[in-house]
Amino acid sequence: MATYAMGDLKKGLKIEIDGVPFKIVEYQHVKPGKGPAFVRVKIKSFIDGKVLEKTIHAGDKCEAPNLEQKTMQYLYDDGENCQFMDTQSYEQVAISDDDVGEAKKWLLDGMMVEVLFHNGKAIGVEVPQVVELKIIETAPNFKGDTQGSNKKPATLETGAVVQIPFHVLEGEVIRVDTTRGEYIEKANK
Repeated sequence: MATYAMGDLKKGLKIEIDGVPFKIVEYQHVKPGKGPAFVRVKIKSFIDGKVLEKTIHAGDKCEAPNLEQKTMQYLYDDGENCQFMDTQSYEQVAISDDDVGEAKKWLLDGMMVEVLFHNGKAIGVEVPQVVELKIIETAPNFKGDTQGSNKKPATLETGAVVQIPFHVLEGEVIRVDTTRGEYIEKANK
């Protein structure tokens, strides 16, 4: 396993501290007037998503985490866990709803997603940035509604709710940005 010294650290690097994998989200090299230089980093946990601040000095070492990312197919939600399948080996993995997190509201049966593993245990799911989903419920249009930038709520087939323009109707398929949870456009179907 690789070891990182203070000089190797940079934004986006994945490190492991006390058995927990983190990603460096902010990096600042500090050279005070007195004493040796150090690095102040903000790190985000892959396990629970918490962001911590850490100071790393010249002699400190950080390990590279044993992370693996696999493309897997979402099968179904059994009420407590989401079930995923490796399409190469047909091996199934259950990931708790807490570990799936916000990605759950965009999951559609059969969707291909990226599953992150730490030391062989599934710890997170990343859905595609843009997904196409069908609108199952939204308010009807009324004459004059299409003017301006007014929006109305729409419930999608996964249960997620997004704001859409008035001209988009129930039953249509739209493209949604999953990182911001926003409507992009109608899908070309």
